[in-house]
Amino acid sequence: MARTAGDDDDDGPPPAYAAQRGPRRDPRLKDLGISCMLNTEVAALLAVIRRRPDPYSYLPPAVAAAEEATFAGLISSLKTLRGLLFQPRHGAWRCSDPSTYLTPFLDVVQSEEAPPAATGVALSSVLKVLRIDVFDECSPGARDAVHAILTALTNCRMERFSDAGAEEAVLLRVLQVLAALLRARAAPLLSDSSVCTAVNTCFQIVQHAASSRGSELLQRTARHCMHEILQAVFARLPDIRDDADADADLALGGGSSGAGFGARCMVDVFNFLCSLLLNASDMVITPDGQGAFTSEEDVMLFSLVLVNSAVELGGEAIGKHAKLLRLIQDDLFYHLIHYATEYSPLVLSMICSTALNLYHFLRRFLKLQLEAFFMFVLLRVCGGANGPQLQEVAVEGLISFIRQPTFVIEMYVNYDCDPLLRNVFEEIGKLLCKAAFPATGPMTAVQLQAFEGLVNMITTIADNVEVDKAPDHDAYAVDVSEFRLFWTERWDSSSSSGGGAGAERDTWVDFVRKRKLRKKKVAIAANHYNRDQKKGVEFLKLCHLVPTPPEPRSMAYFLRYSPGLDKNKIGEFLGDPDEFNLKVLKEFTETFDFTGAILDTALRTYLETFRLPGESQKIQRILEAFSERFFEQQTTGVFATKDAAFILCYSLIMLNTDLHNPQVKKKMSEEDFIRNNRAINDKKDLPREYLSELFHSISTNAITVFSTTAAAVEMTPSRWADLVKRSRAMEHFTPCDFKHKLSREVFIAVSGPTVATLAAIFDCAGDEETLNQCVEGLVSVARIARYGLEDVLDELLCCLCKFTTLLNPYATTEETLFIFSNELKPRMATLALFTIANRFGESVRGAWKNVVECLLKLKRLKLLPPSVIDPEDSGGGGGGGRGSERQGHRHRASTSDAGVIFPTTHRGAGTSRHVSGMIGRFSQFLSLDSGGESLLSVGSEFENNVKIIQQCQVGTIFKESGKLPDEALQNLGRALIFAAGGKGQKFSTPIEEEETVGFCWDLLALLASANLHRFATFWPPLLDCFNAVSQLPLFSPCPFAEKAIVALFRVAVRLLSAAAPPQRAVDTRVSEELVFKSINMMWKLDKEILDTCCEGISESIVKLLTEHAGGVQTPLGWKTLLHLLTVTGRHPETFDQSVAAMIKIMSDGGAHVTRFNYAAVIEAAFGFAALKISPLDISTKILELMAESVNWLIQWHKSGYSDPGNSVGFSGSAASSASSVSSLEDASRMGNLAANMFIKLAEALRKTSLVRREEIRCQAVFELGRAFNLAAAGDLDFGPAGCLACFNLVIFAMVDDLTEKTLEYSRREGAERETRSMEGTLAAAAELLADVFVLLLPTLAQAPGFRTFWLGVLRRMDTCMKCDLAAGGGAGVMQELVPRMLKRMIMEMKAKEVLVPTEGDELWEITHIQIQWIAPAVKDELFPE
Repeated sequence: MARTAGDDDDDGPPPAYAAQRGPRRDPRLKDLGISCMLNTEVAALLAVIRRRPDPYSYLPPAVAAAEEATFAGLISSLKTLRGLLFQPRHGAWRCSDPSTYLTPFLDVVQSEEAPPAATGVALSSVLKVLRIDVFDECSPGARDAVHAILTALTNCRMERFSDAGAEEAVLLRVLQVLAALLRARAAPLLSDSSVCTAVNTCFQIVQHAASSRGSELLQRTARHCMHEILQAVFARLPDIRDDADADADLALGGGSSGAGFGARCMVDVFNFLCSLLLNASDMVITPDGQGAFTSEEDVMLFSLVLVNSAVELGGEAIGKHAKLLRLIQDDLFYHLIHYATEYSPLVLSMICSTALNLYHFLRRFLKLQLEAFFMFVLLRVCGGANGPQLQEVAVEGLISFIRQPTFVIEMYVNYDCDPLLRNVFEEIGKLLCKAAFPATGPMTAVQLQAFEGLVNMITTIADNVEVDKAPDHDAYAVDVSEFRLFWTERWDSSSSSGGGAGAERDTWVDFVRKRKLRKKKVAIAANHYNRDQKKGVEFLKLCHLVPTPPEPRSMAYFLRYSPGLDKNKIGEFLGDPDEFNLKVLKEFTETFDFTGAILDTALRTYLETFRLPGESQKIQRILEAFSERFFEQQTTGVFATKDAAFILCYSLIMLNTDLHNPQVKKKMSEEDFIRNNRAINDKKDLPREYLSELFHSISTNAITVFSTTAAAVEMTPSRWADLVKRSRAMEHFTPCDFKHKLSREVFIAVSGPTVATLAAIFDCAGDEETLNQCVEGLVSVARIARYGLEDVLDELLCCLCKFTTLLNPYATTEETLFIFSNELKPRMATLALFTIANRFGESVRGAWKNVVECLLKLKRLKLLPPSVIDPEDSGGGGGGGRGSERQGHRHRASTSDAGVIFPTTHRGAGTSRHVSGMIGRFSQFLSLDSGGESLLSVGSEFENNVKIIQQCQVGTIFKESGKLPDEALQNLGRALIFAAGGKGQKFSTPIEEEETVGFCWDLLALLASANLHRFATFWPPLLDCFNAVSQLPLFSPCPFAEKAIVALFRVAVRLLSAAAPPQRAVDTRVSEELVFKSINMMWKLDKEILDTCCEGISESIVKLLTEHAGGVQTPLGWKTLLHLLTVTGRHPETFDQSVAAMIKIMSDGGAHVTRFNYAAVIEAAFGFAALKISPLDISTKILELMAESVNWLIQWHKSGYSDPGNSVGFSGSAASSASSVSSLEDASRMGNLAANMFIKLAEALRKTSLVRREEIRCQAVFELGRAFNLAAAGDLDFGPAGCLACFNLVIFAMVDDLTEKTLEYSRREGAERETRSMEGTLAAAAELLADVFVLLLPTLAQAPGFRTFWLGVLRRMDTCMKCDLAAGGGAGVMQELVPRMLKRMIMEMKAKEVLVPTEGDELWEITHIQIQWIAPAVKDELFPE
C-alpha cells in the first residue's frame, strides 16, 4: 500500500487505517470493505452492459451511439453510485439509506432492455448486499428498500429472454434473492401483502419450472426456495403477539403496518397450502402445458412438506392465533383424514408426520380432530383395510406417536376416560396386539413393527407406574356411590378438596378414575339394555348412573352417548308415546347443535344416532322433536314456522325412500319434489334453490333411516362439519403426566391381549433380538402387575413356566435336559420366571404352583445348586422382624455380584432404572461373570446349565420370603404341600418320589424358618392343607409324613431357639402349638414313621429338651416331645440318648418341669422305666427320680402353684394365666391339685409294678411307698377325698392287678417261678397297702365313705389269702402276712379310736364278722369277748 509524503521513516508507526491486531476490529474497515465490494459489483455490471455480443464485429458510429443511448440512464446511475463509494464525508453504510446503493441495481433488474447477463449480475449484487447485512431493520429507509427489492423481483420480465438457459439462470438468481430477502435482518419490515407476494412469486416460478422449459435443477431449487421462504415466515410466529394484543393495538389506533408482517400473512399462506391439498387435481400438468406438478401425489407431498415446516416452526404459538388455529382445526385435519388412504405410502407417511407435529404442539386445541384421525385413518389402515404397504406405514406412524413421553397416559385420560368419546388408547393397544400376533411362518415387517410398538408402550407404562411405596390393595378401589350427570361433568380445580397442589392432583386423579369407571359401567348397562330394557335400567339405577327414579335428561344422555347400544331399541324408546319417553326425546334432541347447518345435514346427523322405528306415529313424534330443535337454531330464516320444517323433513324421508328403494320403479324427479312442497312455509313457497340443493344432496347420498347393517362409517363433509361444531364446545385436550393409579388402569385396559400377544410371540420367535424384546415386555408387564394385578402376574408366570419346557408331560427327562441345554428360549424363560418370582413375589398368588413344579423339575434334572436349601444360609433369618429384613438386604447386595439380575433394591419399590439394568438384554445373562465367552462354549452342558440356574437365585425366593405378604406366602406354602403330597406329580421310581417329597419339605422348613415372626398367622391355612392332601387319590403317607416330621422338627428347633420378646409371647405359644399339632398330625398319618425315622426324630427331640427346653411353653409341646421321646427310646440305637435326656429333665426338674407338664414327664418316665431293653440301674434311677418328684409337688403346694424356679414356664403370658385358672378350677372339681398330680405319679408307679421283671416291680412298689412317705413328711395335704382316690385308683388297683396276675401264672404249667415272683410282688403291695393305710388313717377316717373303704381293704386282704391258697396250696407267704397286717391295721384303728367296741357300732360288727372269715387265728386277740 502506498505511503504519504510525511511517512518516509521506515520506523514510524503504522498508518491509521492499517489493521490492528486485537479482539476488536475497526468498524471503518468493514465499511471500506463494503465500498470495495460495491465498487466491484458496479464495475462488473458496467462491463456486462457495455459488452457487445460479438467483440470483433464493427459497428457504425451511429449504431454504437444508439446502443449507448439505450443504456445511458442505467450507466449514469451506476457511475453516480461509484462516485459516492469512497467519498471521505460518507458515513457508515448501516446508517445510510439502502436505496442509495440498491436503486441502480434494481433498475437494471426491472429494465426491459438490459441483457440477461446484466440482470443476473444485478441480482447477484443485490444478493450480496442482503447476505452480508449491509443494512438492517434500524437503517433509515430500510422498509422502502426491502419493498423495492421485492417489487423489482416481481417486475422482472422473463418474456424478453429468448434463450432458455439465460432465463433459467435469472430465475435461479431471483429465487436466491427471494430467500435471502425473507431471511435478511430487515425482513420483518415487509408488510403482510408483501410476504404473500413473495410466496406467490416463488410459487409462480415453481409452476414455470414444471413446464417443459424448466430443468430439474430449477424445479428443485424453486421448491427448496419455497420451503426456505415458508420457514423464514413462520419462524417469526413465536415472536408475534397473539390476536388479543393485536386487536387491542388496532383499537388504540395503532396498526400492524409499522411493525411489519404478522399473523395475517401466515393465515393467507397457510390457507394457500390447504387449498393446494384441496385442489391437488387442478395443479397437475395438463397436455396443453397448464399446471405445476406431474401428479396429484407430487402436489400432496409438496404441500405437506410445507405444512409440516410451518407447524414445526410455528409450534405452540399457532394456538395463540385463532384464524390460523381454525384453519388447522377445520380444513387441514379434514384434508389429512380425507387423503390419507388415497395415495401412496409416502403421502401417508407425510400425513402421519404432520399429525404427529400437530399433536406435539397443538393437541390442547385438537381433541376431536385427533380422535377422528386415529379412528378414521391410523386404526383403520393399521388394521390392513388398505393393503399391506399402507398398513406398514400406518403402524410406523402409530409407533411414532407411542414414542412420545406422555402419549399413552394422555390418550387414556382424554379419550378412554371421556364418556362422550371413543376408547382410543384401548383401541390402539388391541390393534397393536392384533397386528403383532404371530401367524404361521416368520413374522412380517408389520408384525415386527407392531410388536416393537407394543413393547414400547408397555415399557413406558412400567417406567412411570412405579412408586417408592405401593398403596394398599384397597387404595385402588373406586367408589361411585352417588348420581352425577357425568356426561357433561368437567374437572373444576377450584372445587377440589385441599389447598395444596398435591391434594389437587390426587383429587383430579380420583375424578378421572371415577369417570372411567362410570364409562365402563355404561358399556355394561348398554349390553344389559340390548338384551332386556328393564334390566338395563335397573343396572343403571344400581350403579348410580341415573337417579332413582330416572329423570329424562340422564336417560337421554345414556341413549345418546352409550357405545354399543342397539340403535333399533333407541328408536323404539324415543318414539314411544309415554310421557316419560316424550321428555327423554326432547332432552335427547337438545343434545344436538344444528346452528348453521342445512336441513339434510342436520337430519343425517340426527338419524345416525338411532334407527327410525317402522310405525308412522313414532316417526312423526321423532321428526316433530327434530323439527322444533332445528327451527329454534336456524340462522338463515328460511322456515317461517316449525311446521314447515317438519313437513319438509317428512318429505325428505319420503324422497330418500323413493330414490333409493329398489322396489320403487318410478323415481321422483326434482320438479316433482319441488311441486310436492309448495306453500308449506306459512302458505308460501320455500326458495327453489334451497329445495333443489336438498334434492341433489339426497339423490347423491342416501340418508340411512331403517337399515340395521353395521356398515363402516366414513368421514363425510357433513360429519366433519358436525365434528368441528362439537369441538367448539368440547373441553380442551388435557396434557398430563403419568400418575401411579392412572398408569395402572391404563395397563388394565390392554392387559389381557398384551400378555397373550407377548406370550404367543415368545412361543413362535426364533431369533435372539425378538426374544430379548419379548422378555423385556413380559418383565415390564410384571413391573406393572405387582401393583394389585395378581391375576395378570399369575397368567404371565404360567406362560413362562410353559416356555421353560420343564413341565412338558410327554417329554422324558433326557429330552427335557437336551432341549434345555441346546435352546436359548427355555433358558431365557427360566431366567425371566425366577427373576419375576424374586422381585415381584409379593403379588404372585396361584402361579406359585407352576413355579414350584418348575423348581421340582430342575431338582430332578439335578440342576439346582445345594445353596437353595442350605440350612446355614436359611438359619440366619429365623428371627424374622426388622433384623431379618436388614439381613436380607445385605444378602441381596452380596449376591448381586454373582447373579447379575438382582440389584440391591427393595423387592417392592424398585425404580425403572434399576429394573432396566436388571433386565437389560437377557441373552447377556447367559455369559460368564468374567470374560465374554458364552456359556455354550465353556465347560460341559451340565456345568453350563448349573451356572445358568445359579443366576436364577432360586433360594432367594424362600430365604427372603419374610417380605412376602400373607396371601402370597400361604399360596407358596400350599403349592409346596400339595407338591409334596404328589398332586400333579409323576414319579418314575420310589427314590425319585422320596427325594422330591423331601425337597418340598426342606423348602417348607426354609419358608417357615424365614417367617417365624409371623408363624402364627401364616401356618394355620397350611395346617388345613394337610387334611386335604391326605384325601388325594394317590396320596402316599410314607414319604410324605416321614419327610414332614423331620422338617417340622427342624422348624420346631429354630422356633424354640429364637428368643421372642415378651410382647410376642402369645404368638410364640400359638406358633409352638401349631408346630406340634402338625407333628402329631404327621405321625398319626403313618405311625410306622416313628420307627423308620427314629434317629432323626430322637436327635431333634434330644436337642430340644437338652438345649431349648426352656423355650417349650405349651402343654401340647411337652406332651408331644415326651411321648415321641419314649416312642423313639424303644429302639436300641436311640435308647441311650433318649433316656439320658429323660434323666436330665427329671434331674433338673426345678428348671423345666412344671405343674403343666408334670403328668407328661411322669408318663414318659414310666415308659422308659418299663422298657424291656432298659438296664436295671437305669430303670431303678428313673423310678427313684419319679418318687423324688414328690418334692416338686410339695414345693408347688406350699408356694400356691407358682412354679418356683421356673421363671419362664407357662405363666409368662395371658394365655398361660388363663390356662392356670382353668387348671385350678379343674382341681377344685376333682379335689386337691397336688393330690391329682400325686395320683398321676402313683398310677405310673402302679403300672410299673406290673412289668415282667421282678426287680423293677418290687422297686416300683418300694418307690411308691417312699412317695407316700415323702408326701406325708412334706405335709402334702390330700384331704379325705384325695386319700380315698389314692387307694381306689392306685393301691387297690395295684393289689387287684397283682392278684389277677398271680392267679394267671398259677394256672399255667411250668410257671411256678413266675408265680412265686409275682406272689412276692403281691406281698409287697399288700404290705404297702397296710403301711399307707396306717399312714393316712387319720385323714381317711374323716371321709364319709370310710365304712365302704374299710370293707374294700378287708375284701382285698381276703383276696390275698385266697390267692395264696390257690397259688401255693396253703403254705404261701400271704398266710402269715395278711393276719399280721390285719392285726396292725385294726390295732391302729383302735388306737386312733376309729374302731371302738361300742354296742350297736356297725363298723365294729362288720370288722368282727370279716375277721372271722379272713383270719380267724387273730380273732380272739383282736376281739376278746
